[in-house]
Amino acid sequence: MSRPVLAVHVEDTIRSIAQLDVEHLESATQQQRWVDHTTEMLGRPWFLGVAGLLISAWIALNSLAPALGLTPFDHPPFPWLSTGLSVGSFFVVGLILITQRREDQLARHHARLTLQLTIQGEHKTAKVIALLEELRRDSPAIRNRVDDEANAMSETADPNILLDALKEASASASVEGGRSFTAIEGL
Repeated sequence: MSRPVLAVHVEDTIRSIAQLDVEHLESATQQQRWVDHTTEMLGRPWFLGVAGLLISAWIALNSLAPALGLTPFDHPPFPWLSTGLSVGSFFVVGLILITQRREDQLARHHARLTLQLTIQGEHKTAKVIALLEELRRDSPAIRNRVDDEANAMSETADPNILLDALKEASASASVEGGRSFTAIEGL
């Protein structure tokens, strides 16, 4: 099946996003690559299965050791196992946080790109509406009338004014609802 033909500006956008992802991967240090690889391995279902089997084997060996005439190396309630799992959990949490922090950087770049494209789209839409309104006014075949909504839509929005309005609306909603919208307020 052949790939559909995309408009040049769409292909440019796709290439820009792909390039952003490639640059993000290439900018990773050796330590970050190791952390990403380790986190990826720990996040696989087989890892949970292997860990469960190892823990079960540890408990079984230590529980059955006296019956087999052996000395258990970790008597119940298995303090060595608990300590090992606690230390392992600490490192897994650290790996996850480091990986998440790096992925958040990429998400912020994607969000900025999306915002830029959205603002550009809004400007283009306002221009098209303004041109249509101008065509309507200039064409003798079309009855001239005032369209307040079209006139308002032909004006581009100021992102700063929109942001201030969003913050104000969020603040009033949080006061009314008794909830905090700290993520929005932090914008």
